[in-house]
Amino acid sequence: MKEYQSLSHTRWDCNYHDVFVPKRRRKKIFGVLRKELVKIFHELASHKESRIVEGHLMPDHIHMCVSIPPKYAVSNVVGYLKGKSAITIARQFGGRTRNFTGEEFWARGYYVSTVGLDEARVRAYIRNQEEADARQDQMKLRV
Repeated sequence: MKEYQSLSHTRWDCNYHDVFVPKRRRKKIFGVLRKELVKIFHELASHKESRIVEGHLMPDHIHMCVSIPPKYAVSNVVGYLKGKSAITIARQFGGRTRNFTGEEFWARGYYVSTVGLDEARVRAYIRNQEEADARQDQMKLRV
């Protein structure tokens, strides 16, 4: 049987598949930054009582399956993750220390969908992102 999480008067299981990209879809997510982003996202998610169930960082985009309590709007949590991570990236990797908003890293929008009964399928999709992207590139070459 599935394990549900709970708040004081609520039992819940709210998982969302999120995708977002750096500005102009530049390939910026690699090396030390990639390793640090994992820690940053897990820490920031815990600030909003959320949990990253599954995630995969590609050079030009990020896929995450995030468990968010129903008391938070998905847009608030994703906006918080993007905003605070951009500020952290600017401070740690961009040499900015004060009065910086971090508005130069992530693109403005994001993709989100609910993960219902096919959670295993979505988690497998996130886990196997690199193979899926390689297949897409092969299809582009043939056309």
